[in-house]
Amino acid sequence: MVPGEPVILIVEDDFLLRLDSAETIEHAGFEVIQAANADEAIALLEAHSEIRVVFTDIQMPGSMDGLKLALFVRDRWPPIKIIATSGHVVAGETDLPAGSLFLPKPYRGQALVSALRELTGAAN
Repeated sequence: MVPGEPVILIVEDDFLLRLDSAETIEHAGFEVIQAANADEAIALLEAHSEIRVVFTDIQMPGSMDGLKLALFVRDRWPPIKIIATSGHVVAGETDLPAGSLFLPKPYRGQALVSALRELTGAAN
């Protein structure tokens, strides 16, 4: 990890989408940690206090989907910001914790980077 760079946790069960998003985010100057499901994400959040944003797919296999993960993160780590994404469901303001963003799939890399910069206050 590079000190001072916002750390983003990507939670996506589709390996290629996760890899593509990680590359886009890293290219924009952020540090990236990756998880394939909510259980991996929670373990990483417990181990990495430097995570500032969780970027999660909503529809995932495992013990909880992205919406439940978002609520869990907000309850346990309130300062962490959340961006949720899905190509199948639309999350409204009442579905996500206050201050969270929803990014519908397919999204453009620049839209993701802009959302991350907005939530972290990172310079362009």
